Amino acid sequence: MNAVEIEQAITDLAEQPFDPAEFPYAFLEAFGNKATTIKRLRAGASNKSDLGGVLQTSNIHILTCDAGRVTQTLAVLKSSPATTKAKAKFILATDGVDFEAEDLTSGDTVACAFKDFPDHFGFFLPLAGISTVRQISENAFDIRATSRLNRLYVELLKDNPEWGTAERRHDMNNLMARLIFCFFAEDTDIFIGKGRFTETVAQMSAKDSSNTHEVIATLFRAMNTKREDRAATKIPRWAEDFPYVNGQLFSGGDEVPRFSKIARSYLLHVGGLDWTKINPDIFGSMIQAVAEDEERGELGMHYTSVPNILKVLNPLFLDDLRAKLEEAGDNPRTLLNLRKRMARIRVFDPACGSGNFLVIAYKEMRAIEAEINRRRGEQDHASEIPVTNFRGIELRDFPAEIARLALVIAEYQCDVLYRGQKLALAEFLPLRNENWITCGNALRLDWLSICPTTGTGVRVQADDLFGSPLDQAEIDFANTGGETYICGNPPYKGTKNQSASEKEDLRSVFDGFTRRSGTLDYVAGWFLKAAVYASHTKADFAFVTTNSICQGGQVPVLWPVLFDLGCEIKFAYQSFKWRNLASQNAVVTVIIVGVSRNAGSVRRLFQVGQDKNNTELTTNLIGPYLIPGSDVIVEGRTSPLSSIAPMQLGNAPYDGGNLILERGEADRVGLSQHDQERWLRDLWGSTEVINGSPRKCIWIEEASLSDAMENSVIRGRIEAVRAMRCASTDAGTRAMADRPHQFREMNSGAKSTLVIPIRSSEFRPYLPVDLVDPNCCVTNLAYAIYDGPLMNLAIIASRLHLVWIGAVCGRMKTDFSYSNKMGWHTFPILTLTDKNKTDLTRCAEDILLAREHHFPATIADLYDPENMPADLRAAHDRNDEVLERIYIGRRFRNDTERLEKLFDLYTKMTASAAPDKGKKRKAGANA
Repeated sequence: MNAVEIEQAITDLAEQPFDPAEFPYAFLEAFGNKATTIKRLRAGASNKSDLGGVLQTSNIHILTCDAGRVTQTLAVLKSSPATTKAKAKFILATDGVDFEAEDLTSGDTVACAFKDFPDHFGFFLPLAGISTVRQISENAFDIRATSRLNRLYVELLKDNPEWGTAERRHDMNNLMARLIFCFFAEDTDIFIGKGRFTETVAQMSAKDSSNTHEVIATLFRAMNTKREDRAATKIPRWAEDFPYVNGQLFSGGDEVPRFSKIARSYLLHVGGLDWTKINPDIFGSMIQAVAEDEERGELGMHYTSVPNILKVLNPLFLDDLRAKLEEAGDNPRTLLNLRKRMARIRVFDPACGSGNFLVIAYKEMRAIEAEINRRRGEQDHASEIPVTNFRGIELRDFPAEIARLALVIAEYQCDVLYRGQKLALAEFLPLRNENWITCGNALRLDWLSICPTTGTGVRVQADDLFGSPLDQAEIDFANTGGETYICGNPPYKGTKNQSASEKEDLRSVFDGFTRRSGTLDYVAGWFLKAAVYASHTKADFAFVTTNSICQGGQVPVLWPVLFDLGCEIKFAYQSFKWRNLASQNAVVTVIIVGVSRNAGSVRRLFQVGQDKNNTELTTNLIGPYLIPGSDVIVEGRTSPLSSIAPMQLGNAPYDGGNLILERGEADRVGLSQHDQERWLRDLWGSTEVINGSPRKCIWIEEASLSDAMENSVIRGRIEAVRAMRCASTDAGTRAMADRPHQFREMNSGAKSTLVIPIRSSEFRPYLPVDLVDPNCCVTNLAYAIYDGPLMNLAIIASRLHLVWIGAVCGRMKTDFSYSNKMGWHTFPILTLTDKNKTDLTRCAEDILLAREHHFPATIADLYDPENMPADLRAAHDRNDEVLERIYIGRRFRNDTERLEKLFDLYTKMTASAAPDKGKKRKAGANA
């Protein structure tokens, strides 16, 4: 269950008559406990309570009590030996009137009326294995409101299916935006009288809901009609007190879908919430999910959190504004100049979604401006920061509309906070008609016309909600000398996940810059568009993005283009895991890259630690691999740069699984021991190497085919491969159908084979590599060095090589993703003497012997960072000592020094190296 579903279940529970015996089980069920778990608790099999309550081990101890004894009961729960023994995280006591609970880990408590405990549902979310509880607790209203709006939305579509069609979906979204505004307005005195909109609907619509749609349509029409025109338009007396809102929010028609009794009830329930608690920072993203079928399953769970947004905005420009405020002190003229500067700053999010980045930027700037006004003694001074300076592009119309609404709400809330409600109300209505959020494909639109440098934008007037569909921003304004900061969280999408139209988007953006856009993530298009924009005006930009654009083969495609446009990396966050509000495992690994054409002499490089605290390093240069001090770009090679053995990808089966046998399967299918020895080989891939457990594969040389086909099991599998390959839609696979007994490649070693897994955990202190029997098959899920010197194992297993791979190769999340062309063939090694080679060979032998000493422990066991054997660690230390002394005559002090040396050496070696074998041919193929 996600947080929204839990909130709904808890709310339903609070509305039911209190049953002391059933409440503990219903409470646990609301947090996702399965029926079998509840059954075992009821039976006493897993209930460890010593007080007659319900105690779930490592979770919660719940006890209901007599009226008026809740506080005493909570104290008894806390002192209970069973609570301690079962390691309960929470205790909870209630009598059906009052409700108290405590988090025994943090000491935080909840005390409220029983009917109000759903307001604190976020407090208990660890019971459901949900992380980032503080964010959910702080934004509990947004989740509750989203849940209610979703139920209303679904119920309306159930009774009005035509409103769910593509033709009417825009109208349905308009309705939701209007309702959100009305709920907010009636609770913040924008509409005179708290709850005015909801109460009017309740009073004027029949309880059977037959005219609910007519009442709402009438109110919408009133809010779209100026007071002097209402008599002519026959606005009824009961709707006349509603203000004229305008701003195109209620223009474009007032049709409303029919309401069932249930839908009417939902509407009144939503209106009954306290909408003064709305948080426009994140509410837009949650509401967006209401209107998106594919997002509703994780309703309210996916949004860019405020702390992560500030990771972008602070170093992009907010830190500088705060520093200038600090420097200004109480100097009136300096403060005035800063305020004037801020009035000309534009924040532009070309993938704005429902406006999170824009809203946070606006609120942070208003806070700085308010402090300026306070120091100048001008607290009543109207804000000079126009909300229209916060511009965006969004592909879908509803999020674009919600973005504008979120900014309108943020503006009002800031006015109330900094100037008082009276002044805020006086200036809020009518809403402005301008539209500053453009709906369209950001990679196809002209950003300079949407956020023009000198106010020469195209004006477009539309006649429906917020001017949607928004082909072009309709306002312009003079901004000569102002700054523009481009930011956001564009769609990432790797090459395999891009649609044909998205691939064409990238081609159109990169046309004239490179023909290799097909290798780039979709987000790269935003980087280039921003760089081109910045070449025409004063603009810095920063995006949250996948770490792959700063790793592996994408670096030599994207970053030379950006550098040629005069861009430099001003600040960056190295890879960090960013959790959303869903389950503990719902994480995405991102980086943040800030770019400028005038980055200055001090660059800021951030790391997010395991404790989520940021570590900042200042440097004079940040390279495209997000390392300090070097802007070298590594190009993949088909042959080694140094005097090391070539490495190649393993053998690809393309067999539909028919040439591969799991452990023990050969015996089960009836292959004799003799046949297994003749026709089967050990099969090694990443998983097999790390876990020390090879599978088997059918391996038949041409000369042995006729003998092998006499075996019915072998013959059946070969024919299955032939059928699979013939049926393939891939021409290359079909071409292999004439040799169905073989893998696509048939490479193996004669004397030795080193196997290197493609994927490896970031937590291992060394890259996994193993020496296996040469009479084996390495799959295309690993790399192999066939019959190369053993010293290659020492190099691969070194700390020096690990940090190189970590810098220049791509990653899967934050795990290492090995590459022969990018990582091994580019690895710079000084010319080795015979003694160097002998020493490294001995180091490799020592590592293998140390592993053998712990047989049957696997690489997964041995390289667990918490349990690595001392003798194996010592063998690796000696290996690192030997290798690093070859480079600089001593051990490197840290990884930064290692990378500095490696990049310096790589630069020198590539300058004098012969052309890579096959490189020219490959480049020509991409031309």
